[in-house]
Parts: sequence; C-alpha cells; structure tokens
Amino acid sequence: MFLNLGHFFDHFLILIYATVAMAIASDRQVDIPGFTSDWDMTYADLVLFSSAGFVAFGLFSLPAGWLADRWSRTGMIAVFFLGMGGAAILTSFAQTPWQLAGGIMVTGMLGAIYHPVGLAMVVQGRKRTGVPLAVNGVFGNLGVAAAPLCTLLVIGDYGWRAAFIIPGVACMATGVAYVIWQRIGHAHDRREAAAGRAPRAEAGHVPALALDRSMLIRVFAIIFFTAAIGSFIFQSTTFALPKIFDERLAGLATSGKAVGWWTFAVLAGASVAQIVVGYLVDNHSVRVVFAAVAGMQAALFLAMLNLTGGAALLVAVAFMLVVFGQVPINDVLIGRIAKSEWRSRAYAIRYVLSFAVMAITIPTIAAVHGNWGFHGLFAIMAAGAGLIFLAVIQLPGTRLRVAPAAAE
Repeated sequence: MFLNLGHFFDHFLILIYATVAMAIASDRQVDIPGFTSDWDMTYADLVLFSSAGFVAFGLFSLPAGWLADRWSRTGMIAVFFLGMGGAAILTSFAQTPWQLAGGIMVTGMLGAIYHPVGLAMVVQGRKRTGVPLAVNGVFGNLGVAAAPLCTLLVIGDYGWRAAFIIPGVACMATGVAYVIWQRIGHAHDRREAAAGRAPRAEAGHVPALALDRSMLIRVFAIIFFTAAIGSFIFQSTTFALPKIFDERLAGLATSGKAVGWWTFAVLAGASVAQIVVGYLVDNHSVRVVFAAVAGMQAALFLAMLNLTGGAALLVAVAFMLVVFGQVPINDVLIGRIAKSEWRSRAYAIRYVLSFAVMAITIPTIAAVHGNWGFHGLFAIMAAGAGLIFLAVIQLPGTRLRVAPAAAE
C-alpha cells in the first residue's frame, strides 16, 4: 500500500508545475480564474524552468539506488516521503521564476529516490512481476492523471501556491504513517524473537534468469535504448496533454477545469492498460507484446497529426493507452535479469537515463511547439515509437519468459 501511494505522490508532485505553467502563462487560451502571477511569460518560456527538476529526478536515482542497496530500502522510502513532500511545500514560497525552478529541482532530487528503490521492493521475492509492477504503475499513472486536475481545481479556489502545499502535506503525512508502520513491524519482530518464535516471513529469493554475458549486454542495451525513447514519449504526452487539449479539443474544453477533467479522464482510463500488459508479459513473449505496443504507438501518433475535436479526443485516449502500456515492460525485464543484490542500482541506471531524457524533453516541447505546434511533436514521437519497434524485435524471445517452474 505504501509503495503504491509513493508511486502516486512521486508522479503527482513532479507534474504540478506542468499545469501551473499553463495556468499562469500569458498566452493561455482558456479562462482560469483565481491565480496570481506578475510574470509576463508565455507557456514555452515557463516550461523551461522545470528542466532542472527533471534532470535531478533522473540524475539522483543512481546515488539513491546505491544507498538503498548498501544501507536500507525502507529507510530510503521514508526519506522520499518526508523529503519530497517538504520540497513541494518549499516550492510554494517562490517569489521569482528562478526560485520556483530551485524548488522544483529539490523536489526532483528527493523524488528520484522512489523508482530505483520502490520498484526493487515491489519485485523482491516474486516470480511473476508483471501484474505487481502494473498495479504499482497504475498508482503512478493516477498521480500523473490527478496532477493537472487537482492542480487546476486548487488554483481556481486557492491560487497556485496552494497547489504545491496541499499535496506536499499529504505526502509528508503518508511518510509519517509509513515510519510508524515500520516501527510497529520491527517491534513485533523483536517480541516474536524474544519469545522464541520466527519473525515475519521475508520475501523469498528468486534467482534472475540465466543469460550469458553477451546476451545480458544485448538485452540491457535494448532495455536502456527503448526506455530512453519511451521516456521522451511518456514525458511529452503526460506533460503536454493539458496544453494539447487546450488547443485541440475545440468546443469540448472551454475552461481550465474542463481541460483538467478531460486530462484526468484520459490519463486515468489509460492507466488500465498497464494491468493488461502486465498480465500479457507474465504469460506470453515479452518481445511480441512489446513490439505490438510500440507499433500501435507509431500508428496512433501519425493519426493524431492534425486532428481536432472529438476525433482528437478518441485518438488521444488510444495513444495514451499504449504509452502507459509500455511503462511496466522495461521494469519487468530488469526484474527478470538483474540479481537482487544489485537490482536497485540496475533500476537506478534505467531511471537516470530515462529522466535525463525527460529533462531534455521539456525544452524540446517548448521549441517544437513554438515553431511547428503539436503536429510536429506527434511526428517526432511517431518516429521514436518506430525506433522502439525496431529495437524490440532484436530481443531473444522465449529466453525472457518466466521459467515454467514459476507458474506452479
């Protein structure tokens, strides 16, 4: 429960600014009452100030994973809850765009803890990891979906600073509950040990799939390559979706709250795809499932190039389904081939790369939107999905299936 909530807060808090930027931009196209900002800056200018936060979100994954493997995974998750929530609250006090950028950077630094540590804890001791990772991923996606909606609702009633404070307090409160829960569990174990009884059962050790060195390098190269491009696509769609709806849903989104509700509905609905894909990779060839997801992404991005209105909404639902569906696949692959003692660091390397690409994505969105609009961004994403497809078909197929004994 706490790991799932952590994934929710991790994505929610880092994406608050994406909607705040749209709300306070001087070139916004919908009415969003209740905010105050003296910064006469366009959306393209404002989004650049979040770049450092996304760099930190990826870069600090590596030391977080190293500390978790060497010190304590549960301890690092406690630091994550308390630290990221506190950083979000700190961000609310910004008086200039640069101060806001600093707060977002600290939020990203603390948020970097979750993925290498939390995901290693989710897969620990499990033979079939697709569905557990998918369920955990749904909570992360709900954080992505809820961020624009809740942020716009709070801005409308209380201003943009409260949009950082309220979820920050909630994250810290969850961290306090997590620490208390862990202490209760450790106290119970000590009482059981003093009474001569065995403590709570720990997750069993599940060995990684046996691959020779050359095959292991090949699979990791494909994982990191597809994760990098997939991160660009994921960040582009989730960060820009409120603005895409602002521009493309003619007659369907005429206010900030309407944009928020449409964004939430599409992202929340799309998160269901992770459960389906998690089940499929637990029971079928990862290569086949992955290739199908990538191929559908490419086709749908091309279809979205110049769509508006209801047609744009339907295609947006479809491409978000396959974008979110890809998320657990790379993590399943790492869980299957990485040994437990260095699994957090393997996830850390994956997320350092992924979130570094996400940081590059922000200025790319600004540049592409300023010159070619969103049809240019969709063309770039279609090409990226095509590259993922070409890489995935190089995976070794059945050798990455769950071993038959794991089905018992």
